[in-house]
Amino acid sequence: MSILAVGLSHRTSPVALLERVSLTGDRLVKLLHDVQRDASVAEAMVVSTCNRVEIYVTVDRFHAALTAVTGLLGVHTGVPAEELTPHLYVHYEERAVEHLFSVVCGLDSMVVGEGQILGQVRQALKLGQRQGTVGATLNELVQQALRVGKRAHTDTGIDQAGASLVTAGLALAGEIAGRRALVVGAGSMSSLAAVTLQRAGVTDIVVANRTYERGARLAANVGGRAVEFSAMPAELAAADIVITCTGAGRHIITPDMLSGPTFLLDLALPHDVDPAVRRVPGVRLVDLETIQESGIGSREVDAVASVRALVVEELRAYLDAERAAKVTPTVVALRSKAAGVVESELGRLLMRVPDLDARARDEVAMTVQRVVDKLLHEPTVRVKQLATCPGGDHYAEALRELFNLDPKMPEAVREVEL
Repeated sequence: MSILAVGLSHRTSPVALLERVSLTGDRLVKLLHDVQRDASVAEAMVVSTCNRVEIYVTVDRFHAALTAVTGLLGVHTGVPAEELTPHLYVHYEERAVEHLFSVVCGLDSMVVGEGQILGQVRQALKLGQRQGTVGATLNELVQQALRVGKRAHTDTGIDQAGASLVTAGLALAGEIAGRRALVVGAGSMSSLAAVTLQRAGVTDIVVANRTYERGARLAANVGGRAVEFSAMPAELAAADIVITCTGAGRHIITPDMLSGPTFLLDLALPHDVDPAVRRVPGVRLVDLETIQESGIGSREVDAVASVRALVVEELRAYLDAERAAKVTPTVVALRSKAAGVVESELGRLLMRVPDLDARARDEVAMTVQRVVDKLLHEPTVRVKQLATCPGGDHYAEALRELFNLDPKMPEAVREVEL
């Protein structure tokens, strides 16, 4: 089975299109199952965030799987194929693995180095596991990718290589210290927003969230106060800065709610703020598209180069391990056949020399086994080493041919291991 990744992100698609293809809840689960049910797909996982929608699948037929995945993405998002296809990217086998490693490290994020993608990929894996669409191959790949991402954030300065979306957006607001702020939502992005405001010198922070208790916990952490979500319109009138990221899937802030000078930072996708607010005098709206166009946070520093080198290193190690794993069933099959030959020949010897005492029998058995082990040691070690080279699977094929191994035996061994 090979890995195929199909997706679109802020790098290839306008925000308006990303907003239309973003999937959550039942719609996401239905896409996941429909992709996995296709005859050309064995396993499936979908990563759906504000900035990307990516489908990872294990396949045995590239073109059939690509057609199926692309078609199903169009069906479930309601975006016609001719509109969707120009913005899609496709990665296969080694390139798909490298792309996933780069994504979890934050190298492919709108703001380089942001760490939220690690949790988002982890949630995508858990969803696939719960729904039964992720099997051994994708599980191993994604678990390794998460380890690579964690290592990137632990061993390098990638977290500081680019500002967070919040910092990037607030940079467009100018001086914010001493101003009154309203944070709408209490998720991870809203929490980051509240903390960033506090560190920037904003002392009057109000949090409005649908679940009041969560909003109250966030407000307490930053020395602010919480209000019921229904009070949000009234708080808008008193706020100088508004940051919103609720995932409501609709506009919760509209032009009629605003009357005075206000800076709005909309980090949600689909957008929380109606773009028509830009027509309200004194109102400035910054959203993901605005941040993308500004180029803030896109500077590459030494940490980015370090993470790229890390991705190359980890990709090589992963591919070497995968190639070696493909040879292992053949090696096991060879040793199994050798063990059968030893057992057969020892049985024949004992029939010819029935009076051989137990000590002598054991000595003969050990001697024969040592001879076989020594004869097999070098070729099995070498075939594992050679397997890590491009085209290394040919050595396993040669081993099967030379020793006349049952072609079904390696597959049987692999199934037992899984």
